[in-house]
Amino acid sequence: MTSTPPADLAALRADIDRIDSAMHDLLMERGRIIDRLIAVKKTSASGSAFRPGREASMMRMIAERHTGLLPLDTVEGIWRVIIATFTYVQAPFAVHADVSGGDAPMRDSARFHFGFTVPYRPHPSAAAVIAAVAASRGDLGVFRLDQGVTAGAWWRQLAGPGRPKVIARLPFIERPGHPAGTPVFCIAKPLDDPAAAQRDWVLYAARFERWRDEASDAVAELGGEVVASAGVSGGLSQLLALPGSVSPEEARAALAEAGAAPRDLDEIGSHAARFRVGAA
Repeated sequence: MTSTPPADLAALRADIDRIDSAMHDLLMERGRIIDRLIAVKKTSASGSAFRPGREASMMRMIAERHTGLLPLDTVEGIWRVIIATFTYVQAPFAVHADVSGGDAPMRDSARFHFGFTVPYRPHPSAAAVIAAVAASRGDLGVFRLDQGVTAGAWWRQLAGPGRPKVIARLPFIERPGHPAGTPVFCIAKPLDDPAAAQRDWVLYAARFERWRDEASDAVAELGGEVVASAGVSGGLSQLLALPGSVSPEEARAALAEAGAAPRDLDEIGSHAARFRVGAA
């Protein structure tokens, strides 16, 4: 004979059912609002729905306000799927990933940040990802920051008008044991609305005839860092990350004073400041 659950347990289960229904109702309401948003914005061109600055702010707000039993990993993952999927229904896109360092970490990053509805396309190199994004209507690309010397100066392929640009550094929230913690750049074709970009950090492809240790010190004094470097014909190419408050003119002047005046200093994208929390 089946026993009847205690009244308080039945009430708690009823509360859980009520909350589940309310969450589903809110998701459907969000869908209806997105449907109206599509009509207002006419986001028929793929890529026009991306708002990396807004997404970074939303994820930071969620991490700052979250408390309770549910792990932050789960909360972040749920929100990432919601954001990415609703972006996809506004303007369909695929995610191209560089799997030269292994498919698993890139697939984990793509699925965690963009969900399973968005198509995943693996490629053998960062250069191949950049080419695929450039040839697409409005896809995204992701690749590791630590490409290694064999990858060459891949960042130079992002220089120039109309070329894909870095729009985010993932994960938005950094913490020990993150389920998709591999640091990656996310690229896209230039955003329709420049104000949608987050410019806490600005990335530059710089080319030098010569490089000096003093130049590294100059970059550090500006609050920046040399992300990567590679030899190129006639000199050295560096990928520089500088605070958004530093102008290209200030950067050129500081490097020239350090004895390493850049021949080229091309902006190749920007991203939000890194946000770190403790273990989830």
